[in-house]
Amino acid sequence: MSVTVLIFLLQLIPGLGVTNALLYAPVYTQSGSGFPFEPWRMLTYAFVHTPFTISNPFSILHIALNMYSLFIFGRVLEPIIGRWRFGVLYALSAIGGAVAVDYLSGPLTPVIGASGAIFGLMAATFMVARKMGGGGMQQLIVLVVLNLAIGFFVPGIAWQAHVGGLLFGALIGLIIMETRQRRQQTMQYLLLVGVALLMVLLTVVHA
Repeated sequence: MSVTVLIFLLQLIPGLGVTNALLYAPVYTQSGSGFPFEPWRMLTYAFVHTPFTISNPFSILHIALNMYSLFIFGRVLEPIIGRWRFGVLYALSAIGGAVAVDYLSGPLTPVIGASGAIFGLMAATFMVARKMGGGGMQQLIVLVVLNLAIGFFVPGIAWQAHVGGLLFGALIGLIIMETRQRRQQTMQYLLLVGVALLMVLLTVVHA
C-alpha cells in the first residue's frame, strides 16, 4: 500500500511521466509492435492508478477503492498464509491479469490499477476459506460477481485483468493450501515457480 500511494503522489508531479512509464499494454510484450520490449510493465501497472486532477476529483476513487480492498483482504489473508506468500500471491495475480490483457485486449489498450491483483486476493480468500472449512462465502461470491459485471458493462475498466487475476489467484490459493504442511514446502515452492513459468510461457507464445 505504501509503494502504491508513493507512486500515486509521484504521478501528481507534472512532466515526470510516471503513469506512462509504468502502465501496461500488450505492445510492450509483443514482437514486431515497434514498441520496446518491457515485460516488467506486467507488474508495475498494478502500482499505478488514475491520476488525480482538479477537473476530475472522483479519479481518486480508483486508488482509494483498490487500497481499501487490499487492506480488507490483506488483513484476512496475510496472517493465514504468511507475508512472503501474500506478496507472491499479489504479484503473480497482477501479472496474471496482464497475461489476460495480453490475450483478450487490443495491442494498444493501456491498463493501470491494482484491480487484477485484488481479484486474485478475492479468489485466494475463497480457496483458503473453503479449505479451512469456513462458511459464509456467499457475500464474497456476490462481491466478485458484481465487480466482474461492472467491468464488463462499464467502459474504461479492464475486465480482462480482473478475469486473469481471478483465475491465477484461485490457482495460487489452491496451491498454497494444498501444500501448507512443512514437509510439502519444497513442492509448494516448485509449484509457485511453475505458475510463474507458465505466465512467462503464455506471454512468449503470444509475443
